[in-house]
Amino acid sequence: MNRLMDAIVKPIAGPGLELRKVPVPEPKAGEVLIKIHKTAICGTDVHIYNWDPWAAEHIKHPPMTIGHEYVGEIAKLGEGVTGLQVGQRVSGEGHLTCHRCRNCRSGNIQWCKDTVSVGVDRDGAFAEYVCIPATNVILIDESIDEDVVAFFDAFGNATHTALMFPLIGEDVLITGAGPIGIIAVGICKFAGARRVIITDINDYRLGLARNMGADVAVNTAKEDLTQIMREQGIREGFDVGLEMSGSEIAFKQMLSVMRTGGKISLLGIGNKPFTLDMNSIIGKGLTLQGIYGRKMDNWHQMLSMVQGGLDVSPVITHRMHYTQFEEGFAAMNSGKSGKVILDWTTKK
Repeated sequence: MNRLMDAIVKPIAGPGLELRKVPVPEPKAGEVLIKIHKTAICGTDVHIYNWDPWAAEHIKHPPMTIGHEYVGEIAKLGEGVTGLQVGQRVSGEGHLTCHRCRNCRSGNIQWCKDTVSVGVDRDGAFAEYVCIPATNVILIDESIDEDVVAFFDAFGNATHTALMFPLIGEDVLITGAGPIGIIAVGICKFAGARRVIITDINDYRLGLARNMGADVAVNTAKEDLTQIMREQGIREGFDVGLEMSGSEIAFKQMLSVMRTGGKISLLGIGNKPFTLDMNSIIGKGLTLQGIYGRKMDNWHQMLSMVQGGLDVSPVITHRMHYTQFEEGFAAMNSGKSGKVILDWTTKK
C-alpha cells in the first residue's frame, strides 16, 4: 500500500482548494521523485483557486494536486535515470514537452505544441512530494536562498520577457506591477537599463516595485506618465516595453509612448480579446514578441544573476506553513502581496 502525504488539491470543478491525504507518487522510468521544501503561489494557482473561466477551460480532471513553483531535494530516482543523485537540491521546469516536434528539436521548448503543465495538466508540487521527468530537473546551488528558488518558475517568466531584447542603456516601460513585473524591474536594472519605469493602479505593488529598484513607479489612475517621461529625460519614447498586465488600457498606453523602432515583449494575458491600432504599430515600426513560459537557458541566467548579486527577495511579502494556504490565497486575492511562500519542511 502506498504511503500517504499531505497535498493541496482542487477537489471539484468549482471555487476553493482542500488539504487532503493522497498517495506519495512513485517515479516511473525516467522520472525523479522530489521531496518538497518550499513552494510559491503563482497567479495561475489563484485562477485555479477562484475557478475563473481560464481555470474552467484548463483544469480537465479534478481532483488533482496543484502548484508548479517549488524547491526541494531528490528523494528517489526512477529506472534508467543517470547523472542525478538522491539528496541533491533541485527545482524543475514545469512544462513537460514532447522532445520530438520542430520547436523542441530546435531548442524552443517553450513553444512545444504538446506541452503538459505540472499542476495544471498533471499533479503538481503543492504536496510533500512531486514526480517529474529527469530531463526537467534543475540542479540548484546550495548557496541560494530556498525562498527565492521557490519562485524561480515566475522569475523565469520575468527573465524570458525582460531579456528578449538588449537592455544596456535603454529606457524600459513595464506595464503591470504583479510579482513578475516587479521581478522584471530588478532584472532590467541588473542588465544595464538606463531608466526603468513601471505602471499600475495598485499602490501596494508599486511600492514593492520601488523596493526592487524602479526609477519611477507610476499609478496611472493618479499620475501623468508623459509628464514623468519628460522629468526622466525620456524624449523620444521608451526603447523597450514589457507588457505584464493583460490590460487593454495599459497596452494601448504603452504603444503610444514607444519610440519609433521600439520593441515590446508581451507576457500579460487579457481576460478578453481587444482591438489594436495596426496603423500605429506599422507606422512606428514596432517589434512585438509574444512570450510564453521559459527558455531552458533562462534557468542558467537566473542562477547566474542571483549568484552575481541580483536580489529579488523584495518581492516576497508572506511566508507561512502550507497548512495556512487559505491565508496565502487570501493575501494574493487582496492585491496586497507579492510572492507568498509556503513551507513544507515541517508538519503541524
